[in-house]
Amino acid sequence: MSTLTQRSSGLVQRRTEASRSAAAADRDRGSGDEDYEPRRGDEQDDDDSCDSKETRLTLMEEVLLLGLKDREGYTSFWNDCISSGLRGCMLIELALRGRLQLEACGMRRKSLLARKVICKSDAPTGDVLLDEALKHIKDTQPPETVQSWIELLSGETWNPLKLHYQLRNVRERLAKNLVEKGVLTTEKQNFLLFDMTTHPLTNNNIKQRLIKKVQEAVLDKWVNDPHRMDKRVLALIFLAHSSDVLENAFAPLLDDQYDLAMKRVRQLLDLEPEGESMKNNTNELLWAVVAAFTK
Repeated sequence: MSTLTQRSSGLVQRRTEASRSAAAADRDRGSGDEDYEPRRGDEQDDDDSCDSKETRLTLMEEVLLLGLKDREGYTSFWNDCISSGLRGCMLIELALRGRLQLEACGMRRKSLLARKVICKSDAPTGDVLLDEALKHIKDTQPPETVQSWIELLSGETWNPLKLHYQLRNVRERLAKNLVEKGVLTTEKQNFLLFDMTTHPLTNNNIKQRLIKKVQEAVLDKWVNDPHRMDKRVLALIFLAHSSDVLENAFAPLLDDQYDLAMKRVRQLLDLEPEGESMKNNTNELLWAVVAAFTK
């Protein structure tokens, strides 16, 4: 399992940032998208939506989009972290949508990584990958831990009897989702001995809004308290780092901005998940996924 301390080489070329529409986010919160159940308590997230129903991205799609080279349309061949990172995205996405939670900690207070993942609701999400992962988790008895599910869903298990849990062709399926949303396009490229399907960027505005959202979270909108941050943005920062693609969002910054952004990201990475999960207005499964990558 890769750790959150790994960093990528900058793959994003410097470019002009597109402006972000804050009013559109307010419109989405009242749109009543059936894919998102109303959330209560620690599932509540005020800024849960992107610009419109058509361009709303899941955590998996956002992480993949950060990792894709704009013109080439594929992730770095040297990135061996993104596979497990995308599975962590799925668990948090399902938790934020009210489908998953951790079992009760009990009187002796089990650690986050010792607690099992419980299916809270098996209502379809409308996303094929999420529904496939949710079905595996719902049907598995006895339940498994967060660490186990990341390994099982990514196929990193030594047990041949559990290989059927692996979600296959995840990056390609996510890329096709982004093609359907008008973010990417599909091309064929020849690599000497073989042809490969690639997905170059076609809508630069959406990626620029994503990059700006990450940058603003640790610069202009920095609150120095993870529990006052938007949960989806907080999860995106952690998971983009564990997937070795976070630096792509910071590459366009000036040197002093870059240094400040990385300093504040380090503050987040140095947090103790066990302690943070015990505070108010938190999502325990989110911190369990963070603990799985930082253990």
